[in-house]
Amino acid sequence: MRDASINLRALPEQRDLIDHAAHLLGKNRSDFMLEAACERAKTVVLDQVFFSLDDDKFRQFTAQLDAPQGSNSGLERLLAVKAPWSTDKA
Repeated sequence: MRDASINLRALPEQRDLIDHAAHLLGKNRSDFMLEAACERAKTVVLDQVFFSLDDDKFRQFTAQLDAPQGSNSGLERLLAVKAPWSTDKA
């Protein structure tokens, strides 16, 4: 059972377009909009955690990941700073 409410305002033309598309799929407006919004949300989330590379680009990518790290003075300075909550005074 659905118990969370999502409200939004739309232009009449937007509502009519959504209603027409929902009708073509045999869905009501709420089901159509919820399905479309969830599909888009999944795409956005996956775009943040998944990417695809061809074989050559994948080899280049893994070679960079496997390569030894160069010196990074900024990172070294950052890691040398003691946390304010640290009890270690040394």
